[in-house]
Amino acid sequence: MKTYKITVNGFEYEVSVEEVSGGSVAKTASAPVFAKPQAASAAPAASQSAAGSVKITAPMPGKILSVKAAKGDSVKKGDVIMILEAMKMENEIVASQDGTIASINVNEGATVEAGTLLASLN
Repeated sequence: MKTYKITVNGFEYEVSVEEVSGGSVAKTASAPVFAKPQAASAAPAASQSAAGSVKITAPMPGKILSVKAAKGDSVKKGDVIMILEAMKMENEIVASQDGTIASINVNEGATVEAGTLLASLN
């Protein structure tokens, strides 16, 4: 019997697979072992320490599809900084005022919760 650990949607499952005669396979699965979901990626620590005075946070949970701006870029109010996918819709995360990007706190592919700091402006 072989035991495998499988993660599905942030939940870990232990699965045992036993080979039996005749070529058929019997499978058993345990109850989920609850594990904290892991974000796809976190921004470097340097970005955290260089945060600007204007915070841009996630309005809802979702996944960062793309980052359109970089640290040091000048932006105007309404410029798209990144795209957040939530409930199969693409939402533009925009600059709340004119300024310069002080930090980008997430990477493409990251899963974020509502209120997560995405970027900051000076």
